[in-house]
This record gives sequence, C-alpha cells and structure tokens, in this order.
Amino acid sequence: MKVLKFGSTSVGSAERMKDVAKLICTGDRNIVVLSAMSGTTNSLVEISDYLYKKNPDGANEMINKLAQKYDVHIEELYSTDEYKQKAKELIKSHFDYIRTFTKDLFTLFEEKVVLAQGELISTNMMNLYLNETGVKSVLLPALEYMRTDKNAEPDPVYIKEKLANILEENSDADLYITQGFICRNAYGEIDNLQRGGSDYTASLIGAAVNANEIQIWTDINGMHNNDPRVVDKTAPVRNLHFEEAAELAYFGAKILHPTCILPAKLNNIPVRLLNTMQPEAPGTLISNAIEKSSIKAIATKDNITAIKVKSGCMLLVTGFLRKVFEIFENYQTPIDMVTTSEVGVSVTIDNCKHLDEIVDDLKKYGTVTVDKDMVIVCVVGDMEWDNLGFEASIVNALKDIPVRMISYGGSNYNVSLLVKATDKQRALQALSTHLFNK
Repeated sequence: MKVLKFGSTSVGSAERMKDVAKLICTGDRNIVVLSAMSGTTNSLVEISDYLYKKNPDGANEMINKLAQKYDVHIEELYSTDEYKQKAKELIKSHFDYIRTFTKDLFTLFEEKVVLAQGELISTNMMNLYLNETGVKSVLLPALEYMRTDKNAEPDPVYIKEKLANILEENSDADLYITQGFICRNAYGEIDNLQRGGSDYTASLIGAAVNANEIQIWTDINGMHNNDPRVVDKTAPVRNLHFEEAAELAYFGAKILHPTCILPAKLNNIPVRLLNTMQPEAPGTLISNAIEKSSIKAIATKDNITAIKVKSGCMLLVTGFLRKVFEIFENYQTPIDMVTTSEVGVSVTIDNCKHLDEIVDDLKKYGTVTVDKDMVIVCVVGDMEWDNLGFEASIVNALKDIPVRMISYGGSNYNVSLLVKATDKQRALQALSTHLFNK
C-alpha cells in the first residue's frame, strides 16, 4: 500500500481533480490524502477574520462568494444531474454550518472548525466524483483517527489503532480518500497539525500502515539543486537522504516541510516528490540511502538578522554561552546559526519580534552588534569532515562575495554561510556554477 498526497494546487479546479483521479485510479488500494482546493483556506481565514471582528455581514458576503466558486466547480466536475445534486447538497451543508458561527462568540476554537471545512469539502467532492465514475472509493474521516496529545504532538499509537480499525471495516474498497492537515486534539476538539499540514498527515499515515512508499504530489518536478526563480540552469535532485531533505526544507526549499518526513524516516519508508502536471517525470526520491562524497543542493533562508555579542571580560569564564542562549529562550526566539570565539558569539534569528528586548538584555554581557537584511545560504550533501576539499570548494566559490558567518561541523549534511540579502543572487549563481555546472 502507498500513501499519495495531493496539495491544493493539484486539486485547485475541476480539471485538476479529474487529472488526480486518473493518477490514483491504478487498481492499487492506496490511501489518498487531499488538501483543500486552491484558494479555499485563504478565503476561510478571511471569513474567520470578519467573525473575529464581529462583522457577520462581511463574513456572509465572503461565504457567498466562496460558495459561488464551488457551484462552478460542481458544474464542471460532475456529468450527471444525480451527482451534481449530491455535491450541491454537500457544499450547502458545509457553508450553512460555517454561517452558524456568525451568530455566536468566535474564538480560536471556532476558527479551527471553520478552517477544517476546506479539506472536508475537497475530499467529499473527490469521493463523489470517483463514485460517479464507478470507482468504489471510501472516505476515511481524519477526525476519527488523526489525533494529537496534550503536547500538541501526533499520537502515533492512537492513529495506528484507529486507522487500522477503519481500514478493516472498509476492506472491500478500491481506494481510500482522507483529509490532510486536520485532526482532533487530546480533548476531542477539532484542531490541525500546523507544521507541514497535509504532508505531515501523509507521513503519519504512511508510518501507521507501514506503507511501501509515500508520494507527495505538487506542481514542480521534485526538489531542485538550487532556486530556479533566482539561478539559471537548475536541475531536479533525483535522490536525497532524509537528513539532506530536512536541511533543504528547513533552509527554504518550499516543496517540503522539515518536520513532515520524520515519521517516514523513523519507519524507513521512502518519500517520493512528484509533479501532478508532469506525472511521467521521475521527481525526487528521499530515503535513508546516502550518496557518499556528493554535494546535492543549495537552499536559502531569507529575512535573517545576525547578532554578535563580544566581551573581553568573558575570556575563559564559564557560563557566558548559557547566559546568552537563555535570553533567546526567554523570548521564545529560535536560533539558526551559531559561531563562537574566545570572547564572543554570533547567532542568527529569523524572528525579530523581540529583537529590541533581546539586544537590551544581551548588553548586560558585552558589546552587541546587529546586522539586518541577511540571508543564510545552505549547501547540502554528504559533508563528513573527512571528505577532502568540500568546504574549500564552497568557500572558494564565494571568494568575491563578503561572508558574515560560516557554520560547519554541527551537521554531517550541510555547510551554512551568511551573506547580505543584496548578495543572495550572486552567491547562489556562483555556487551553482562552481559546484554543479563546471
């Protein structure tokens, strides 16, 4: 059994839904995870915003606009009056339900219920379409098996047990359709997985059913070796180790969220990234296999701020780093990169919400310098320290570009460099030319 996940652009229109149906109807009893149709979640967020502001008229106007879009999708998707009517009744029930929230107090709990309607609608529409075409598909309601614990982390034991029971009850189905992103929390309330959304759902399901493979279908041909929006002559990477994929995802490769593949990695289930628009393309295979002595790809993380704390008084004094890092912890501000010397430390952050308070507290321990508008450039591959010349090749490629920080040795899979945002394009092009396009 495989788990196939399709994102919002893959099911963004009636025509796209039909294309997805062709891809999943292969005769295999796979589990298909669907996101909300493209644009739906943004509309539901806007509806929620009106409800927070106690503007029911604005909310109802947005609900009507979204419902009209779905009326068009229904006419284009279904060919029989019977299924068009079923779909219209389905859509009406969901939007009528959303309208009930215009009458009462609206909180974060109600917002999560409203946001869940997008995935519930898309999966019901797909299931109806498959049934209309003669496919015996069955809906697996994510709200009946996908649950998080009191720490808001997925509960794998509960997920595996509940999902196994539902699959057994529907063992005669040709295909299974389920929602991505949504779940219930430990208290039974409708919630969502946040990080990675539907990708995370697919990975959790794959681990629960011990799938042969997890497929993430998007609108690009796998993960590229550099940012094609910025750099010429990029190419898809055919094979990645899980750690390499996680590094690329964390440092800006938008095709995948770094958290979502962890269940697949732990259960040794390969993840394949594929293109709905070009299904014949091989895409990218992510697994626990490592390709030795190779540099795979480059990613960037924008809007970075570098902070340097220097204090001669701290030379050979214990506790300096602890005090510095505790400040960032107190303000719930994650650190990306760290470099140290005998008398100081430089770190980078991507969240400047508490920057002024952090700088004020750091001044108790030394002189503080702040550099804004920076970019982390992450070079990913087999970066074991005994691979001769890798770090030299990377640094040499940037010989004409000022580099603020270099981080190497914290991971066996990346070298990170900090440059000015204005040097981003030059840095990425230089690295591509030097490392991949010789």
